[in-house]
Amino acid sequence: MKSLRDFKDAKTRREFLEKELNINLDKISGFNFAEDQVIGRNIENLIGAIQIPLGVAGPIRVKGQGVSVKDYYIPCATTEGALVASVSRGCKAVTASGGATVYVENVGITRGPVFKTKDLGQAMKAEIWIEKHFKELAKTAQSSSSHLKLLKADYRVVGRNLFVRFYFDTQEAMGMNMATFATEEAVSLIEKKTGAECVSISGNFCVDKKPAWLNFISGRGKKIWAEAILSQKIIKDVLKTTPKKVVEVVERKCHLGSMMSGSLGFNGHYANIIAAIFAATGQDLAHVVEGSMGITTAEVLDNDDLYFSIYLPALIVGTVGGGTNLPTQQEALKLMNIRGVLEYSMVVGGAILAGELSLLASLSEGSLAKAHRKLGRSGKGKA
Repeated sequence: MKSLRDFKDAKTRREFLEKELNINLDKISGFNFAEDQVIGRNIENLIGAIQIPLGVAGPIRVKGQGVSVKDYYIPCATTEGALVASVSRGCKAVTASGGATVYVENVGITRGPVFKTKDLGQAMKAEIWIEKHFKELAKTAQSSSSHLKLLKADYRVVGRNLFVRFYFDTQEAMGMNMATFATEEAVSLIEKKTGAECVSISGNFCVDKKPAWLNFISGRGKKIWAEAILSQKIIKDVLKTTPKKVVEVVERKCHLGSMMSGSLGFNGHYANIIAAIFAATGQDLAHVVEGSMGITTAEVLDNDDLYFSIYLPALIVGTVGGGTNLPTQQEALKLMNIRGVLEYSMVVGGAILAGELSLLASLSEGSLAKAHRKLGRSGKGKA
């Protein structure tokens, strides 16, 4: 059979598949980017593009680092009916309450190689060498890019194996490739100076695109905190429930239910909102895995208002590079009206807070199934 790599462009590759499989790929054939824009950067064996419905939630009012008070629209690409409506409802409630306060910490993107050593002694010596020569190692790693800085390194030794976890500040980029190239330089120096042999530049100590307690505890990419205080009246008028009922669902579902199931996601549906925003704005979709981890908290305050908060330990995002350069994703980013990855992260945090609040409110008053019947199955929802 002829290899798909042998064809010169998407059209001839697609025509071959249509003939070979006796199918029609007309709908896939339409796309608005130049082939040379994505070949060698975003895709191989290109045949076309997949469309996902794009909706807009919001506006949501956000305040925090570098932003006093600002309203944002949230582009959401999804095939799940009721999601955009739910996030919008949460945005309405949060904004009416003065907005979400969001904080972001840049932990850094990580890459974690594994080295094979002769024995425990060599592994320990290699770890000590890295600690003592960190500045030299950082200079070597940073030679691969002027947009990257090595922040720190963590270590674990087990048997004849040394695991090293490098943390990099990659500025506006998500930076996974940048971290890999920099780690490659660092690894060469470590091998030369310590005699340890790198078995794999990724030893699953990163931890990339997998749920892990290490990422939950130490963080990866960006840590996000967001909070809002909502009055009883807003909870009743907008969310159709009470603060007490919301708190009960958070405690019994998000906390106890997650403990009983061994989940790393002590939340309702962070992944839903993250996946929709990621698809719209050109993020690496596999990093939804890390974004699904996090903790939702809720309390009834002394005046009976609701305190509501979310925490994400590992949000992996960027505003340059990767899929963010594609035309439709560029427009979605412009729609957000953000200046850089810090502000982007703040908006994502606000959106997750809103979406989480709305879902848990719906669960607390028993309307989840009703909303999905109306918006997720009928095909007759309002525009």
